[in-house]
Amino acid sequence: MTDISMNVATDISGGAELSRSLKSRHVSMIAIGGIIGAGLFVGSSTTISQAGPAAVFSFAIAGFIILLVMRMLSEMAIAVDGVQTFPDFARAGLGHLAGFLSGWLYWYFWVVVVAIQAIAGAQIIHGWFPAIPELGIGIGLMAILTAVNLMSARAYGEFEFWFSSIKVAAIIVFILLCAAWAFGFTSGNGATFGNLTQHGGFVPNGWGVVLAAATSTIFSLVGAEIATIAAAESEEPAKVISRMTVSVTLRILVFYILSIFLIVSVVPWTEIVPKVSPFAATLGYMGIPAGKLIMEAVVLVAVLSCLKSGLYCTSPALFGLAKHKDAPQWLVQVNARKVPARAILIASLFSYGALAADALSRDVVFSFLLNSCGVTMLILYLMTSAAQLKLRNKYEAEDPARLQIKMWFHPFGTYIAMAAMLVILLAKGLDAAASKELWLSLVVAGGFAAAFFIFRRSAA
Repeated sequence: MTDISMNVATDISGGAELSRSLKSRHVSMIAIGGIIGAGLFVGSSTTISQAGPAAVFSFAIAGFIILLVMRMLSEMAIAVDGVQTFPDFARAGLGHLAGFLSGWLYWYFWVVVVAIQAIAGAQIIHGWFPAIPELGIGIGLMAILTAVNLMSARAYGEFEFWFSSIKVAAIIVFILLCAAWAFGFTSGNGATFGNLTQHGGFVPNGWGVVLAAATSTIFSLVGAEIATIAAAESEEPAKVISRMTVSVTLRILVFYILSIFLIVSVVPWTEIVPKVSPFAATLGYMGIPAGKLIMEAVVLVAVLSCLKSGLYCTSPALFGLAKHKDAPQWLVQVNARKVPARAILIASLFSYGALAADALSRDVVFSFLLNSCGVTMLILYLMTSAAQLKLRNKYEAEDPARLQIKMWFHPFGTYIAMAAMLVILLAKGLDAAASKELWLSLVVAGGFAAAFFIFRRSAA
C-alpha cells in the first residue's frame, strides 16, 4: 500500500517553503491569541444568559471537544510527513477532494472572521473617536495588521506574543480580583458564592439548555488549531506541536472555565445582558474605577490579536492549496523573508470586500457571509476526525513507529468527539433561530465541492 504521507509530499509543486523562524513561546501565544477574543470577553454573555451559572458546563463540554480535536491533530502532525497546514490533514487521510474542500472552507471561514474582528475593533475605536467613520477605521486596522504579517513570520510571532500576553495578563488580574470578591475579602458582605444557587438554582433553565448553549460556546474556542499551523513555521515543528497543542488547550480551558465560574459567583446571572461584556459588567458590579474603559481596551487588544491571527491562518491555507494545484500557482511564491505575501494580500482583499459588504449591505450580503460560516469549523473538525481514524489504522498496521503521540482511547475518543459534534449540528438544525447557520454553511460547502469537480474537469 502506498504511503499517504509520500502522496502528500509528491503532490506539492515548486520549491517554495514557509519560514521556520517561530520559537516555542511564539507558537504558544499564537494559539492562545487565536482563541481568547471577543467570544470570551463578549460572547460568553449569551451563554450565561441562557444557561445561568451552569454555563461553566457549557464551556466545559465545548472545551472537551476541542481538547479531543487537538489531540488528534497532535497525533497526525507528528505521524504525517510533508503537512504544513491544518486542512492538509484531511487531504492526507481522505484524499484530494477533502483537501480541496477543507482548504477552501478554512480560508473562507477566516476571511470572514477577519472582517468581523475589524468591524468589532472599529466600533470600539469609533466609540472613543466618533468623528472617525467606522469603515475608515476598519480599513486602517486591516492595512496595519496586513503590513505586520507581511514583515516576516518572526515579526508576526513577536507582535502576537505581546498581544496575547496582554490578554492573558488581563484575565489573570480579572480572576484575582473576582476571587478576592467571591471569597469575601473585598466584597464587604462576605463570600458571594450564594449567587450560584440563589437565582433559580445552579441550572435554572434545565440541562437541555446547558447542552444547547454549548452549540454557540464551541465557536468561542475555535482557533486552537492555529498552533499546528504556526508550528509548521517553527524551528522544530514536531517537538513544538507535541508540547504545545494539549498544554495550550488546557491553559485556555482554565482561563475560560475559571473566569466564567467567578463571574457567575460575583454577579447574579440574571444581571448579565447578552452581547454586553460580562467582564465589564463584573468590574462595574465590584465598583472598579473605569472598569468599562479598561475592558474596552482589553477587548480591542483581543480583537486585533484575533484579526492578525486570522490573517495569518488564511495565508498558509491558500499557500497550501496553491502548492497542491488547487489554487492559482502564482500564489506559491514567497518573498525574500519566506512570507507568502501574495496569499496574504489576496486574503486581505477579500476581507476588505467583506468590510465593504458590512457598510453597504449589512442585512443581506454581510448577513449571508456571517451565517454561511457559522458551522464551517465543525464540518472541518469532522473531516479531521475521519482523517485521523483512517491514518491511525493505516499506521498501526504498516508503521507503528510513526505514532509517537497517540489519540486517547482510540478509536472511542475520536468517536465520542464526532458524536458530540454531530449532536451540536443536529441541535443547530432543530433550533429555528440557529438553523440558518447550518444550512447556509452546507450550501457554501456544496458550492466549493462543485467547484472542485468543475476545476478538475477543466484542468483535464
